[in-house]
Amino acid sequence: MNESQALNAFAALSQETRLRIVRLLVTAGPDGLSAGAIGKTLDGDGASSSRMSFHLSHLEHAGLVVSRRAGRSIIYSADFAALSGLIAFLMRDCCQGHPEVCGPAVAALASCCKPGKRATHV
Repeated sequence: MNESQALNAFAALSQETRLRIVRLLVTAGPDGLSAGAIGKTLDGDGASSSRMSFHLSHLEHAGLVVSRRAGRSIIYSADFAALSGLIAFLMRDCCQGHPEVCGPAVAALASCCKPGKRATHV
């Protein structure tokens, strides 16, 4: 991931509903969710169908979300490679020869990524 891509990703994530959508899709895993299911889950965040479409389009344009058609529905999934790339972009120059600096971030990732553990942060 380059700086321009990272800036686009951070700009997309800087809006509350879009951040919640990405976190929801991360929790949903590779199977993803339909736009309707996302809207129902986020109901109360001003997530009308036109606004939801706007937010999902913005996230897709930023490369954080991918979509696929399944019958009459469009299924959205987090782009885990892009999200990993964003984290790698942030952490690329972290340690500068001092691994203890990155220790807390690495420990946080390791604790949420244990086999069989599901994220519950949405």
